[in-house]
Amino acid sequence: MASIFSKIISGEIPCHKVAENERCFAFLDIRPVVFGHTLVVPKQEIDYYFDLPDDYITALNLFAKKIAHVLKQEVPCIRIGVMVAGLEVPHAHIHLIPMNSIAELSFTGSRPTFAQEEMAALAQRLQDGYSKL
Repeated sequence: MASIFSKIISGEIPCHKVAENERCFAFLDIRPVVFGHTLVVPKQEIDYYFDLPDDYITALNLFAKKIAHVLKQEVPCIRIGVMVAGLEVPHAHIHLIPMNSIAELSFTGSRPTFAQEEMAALAQRLQDGYSKL
């Protein structure tokens, strides 16, 4: 059975897409810990991050680096935090989280909600920024 991320990548489930290339896909998290929380996933469905082939893990991280640079330009923050947990969805993924404190990397607290229009506008700005790289 395909993971929810595979269904997002294939277009079966809608998302606020940020960018994609031949191997990777980035989209805004539907349950963000902060505004701009972005997920970066390989298009190939592999459950565990460290089971990704070396060339794929390299490609995924280089793709995430580009997304992080664009994200930092669009969402005011000190840094873009990186989290690889992999417990929520059986599909390797990287969380990119705009942060001003380490507490913003916590997944245990309440999560803010944002209007779909606000999320769509951010996704469009990120797409535009990514296309200029």
